[in-house]
Amino acid sequence: MSPRKNRRAYTGRPPAGGGGAWAQETEEGPDGEWIVRPIAGAAATKAYRCPGCDQEIPPGVPHVVAWRAGDDGDDRRHWHRPCWQARGRRSPRVQRSRNAPRY
Repeated sequence: MSPRKNRRAYTGRPPAGGGGAWAQETEEGPDGEWIVRPIAGAAATKAYRCPGCDQEIPPGVPHVVAWRAGDDGDDRRHWHRPCWQARGRRSPRVQRSRNAPRY
């Protein structure tokens, strides 16, 4: 018996109709309008640096990806869910310049 082929082709863009791992929503906050996409633990394959707490989000940890509406996702940031929800109540511990390396 031959192995089963994966018939899904992921291009980095959400499929037409949305849903699934690509579900995203628009959130309005005091800091503007944001597009927010939840990332499941199984889909989190790389480590990222959370801008809310400046701690690493290790692979396998569910989190959210957020970017300003209208920015086409060019300046996406990966956040711990509690850090994203608390972003209006606290500031990051370390202020990074726009030219600082991303993790």
